[in-house]
Amino acid sequence: DRSFRIDPGQLQRRFRSLQRAVHPDRFGKRPPKEQYYSEQHSSLINKAYQTLLNPLSRGLYLLELSGVEPAKETDCDADSAFLMEVMEINEKLAESKNKDNLEEIETSIKVKQEELTREVTAAFERDDLQEAKKLLGKMKYFANLEDKLKAKKIPS
Repeated sequence: DRSFRIDPGQLQRRFRSLQRAVHPDRFGKRPPKEQYYSEQHSSLINKAYQTLLNPLSRGLYLLELSGVEPAKETDCDADSAFLMEVMEINEKLAESKNKDNLEEIETSIKVKQEELTREVTAAFERDDLQEAKKLLGKMKYFANLEDKLKAKKIPS
């Protein structure tokens, strides 16, 4: 079913079922060709699972299936208020020295990602691919912020 809205539990069950069927451990005593195919299929199933599990990669994949080019960093027609919000979070991250500040930033990023995920879900459900593309572009900004936050939380 090509839908942005997924049931994570059902996705996980399907993933495990497929992996049980093709996992390389089950093909250890089989001919090399079958072992190779098992490894290839297992790898594809892992990639598909990771793609579908993450809202950003799932949305980008759905756009690709529909023939819509994802937004490039240089295409951003994001409104100035959104860009200011991203800049403020970036500044807070750069200046943040303590754990409490980082947790506060992490919470605000998660809240924004959840909000954008709801908006992307609605855009896909009404088949507004251009709106979904725009929102996924915004989600990329918050994914980058999340990566910066994780890097900051890991002690050097």
